[in-house]
Amino acid sequence: MPGLLKNREFILVAVFAVLSSILYFIPTEFDQRVAENAERCRAEVVSVDNADIDQFGIVKTGPQSVTMKILDGRFKGQILQGTNELLGQMDKDKFFVPGDEALAVVTYDAEGKPMFAVPQDHYRIDLELTMLLLFSFLLLVFGGWTGAKALFSFMFTALVLWKLLVPALLEGRDPVWITLAVVAGLCAVIIFMVAGLNRKGVVAFLGSFLGVFTSCLLAIYFTGKLHLHGAVMPFAETLLYSGFGHLDLTRIYIAAVFLACSGAVMDLAMDVAASMDEVVRANPEITHMQALASGIRVGRAVVGTMTTTLLLAYSGGFITLLMAFMAQGIPLINTFNFVYVSAEILKTLVGSFGLVTVAPFTALAGAFVFIRKNK
Repeated sequence: MPGLLKNREFILVAVFAVLSSILYFIPTEFDQRVAENAERCRAEVVSVDNADIDQFGIVKTGPQSVTMKILDGRFKGQILQGTNELLGQMDKDKFFVPGDEALAVVTYDAEGKPMFAVPQDHYRIDLELTMLLLFSFLLLVFGGWTGAKALFSFMFTALVLWKLLVPALLEGRDPVWITLAVVAGLCAVIIFMVAGLNRKGVVAFLGSFLGVFTSCLLAIYFTGKLHLHGAVMPFAETLLYSGFGHLDLTRIYIAAVFLACSGAVMDLAMDVAASMDEVVRANPEITHMQALASGIRVGRAVVGTMTTTLLLAYSGGFITLLMAFMAQGIPLINTFNFVYVSAEILKTLVGSFGLVTVAPFTALAGAFVFIRKNK
């Protein structure tokens, strides 16, 4: 029996590894928007000219002339001149000094000769890949086979979000229902990948999906009641001005609310399901009500820290906003009534609602699934 289970798990991992590979190579219609006569490459900043930059306090505006040596691609080894436009927006501007590495976009003509180069930003891909490889190594060393399954589910989730969810949202599909379908699929993949194809996985999936669905309904209701809109999300207006004015940003915001809490919901559902599975294995004669009570007690112990986790995660995203309000002496009632703060409060509380409900949902599902197995 253990060998059969391992074979089933191996087949499941192999299937999703193949699906991940397919998703990686599947093109989207938005890939065609990339200019064909431009190449992105790594470049070393050789020298800069800051003579035309104007500085007003801490804000810098104007063109920065950048001389770069291309380090890879078809123009490797060539010295090109580029311009870095400083707009006076500290969240978007970048300032280069000699020795920096930049991600440069080189545009070339029909004969393949470079016409102009733009240093878009500091080059960060190598360090990001290093962090990803280190994370994967630690996950495999610590988790073993379970860590390998978790790594595959991590990769599959990232590919689904980028290759399926984001293009579907840009195409104008209903954000709430398409995101709910994607989350349901990801819950199934992640939970069954980690827990295996067994009753523990079924219980965790049922509890997590019901918790996410509860968060979805609450997000729909309270977003309208609080008069919130999707423009509070970063780059929302930029998206509209880029030719996607048909998008319903408010529905996208609602989808983002329950998508953001789905990971914590799955975590809690798995905790409760795994605990109930161990309890039932230790006491095969346990009744439905006793198993339900055990699941509820486990949920109570975990849900307190999980809701605090959501609060800390969301508050970290707008801590500077709270600092600005406090520095200006804005009353607390004005702070919490501000649309950006209200949007984050809704995310935190709706996500917490999902966490609170997922424990009894999972315990209720486990009380029937696990005990039915014993009978």
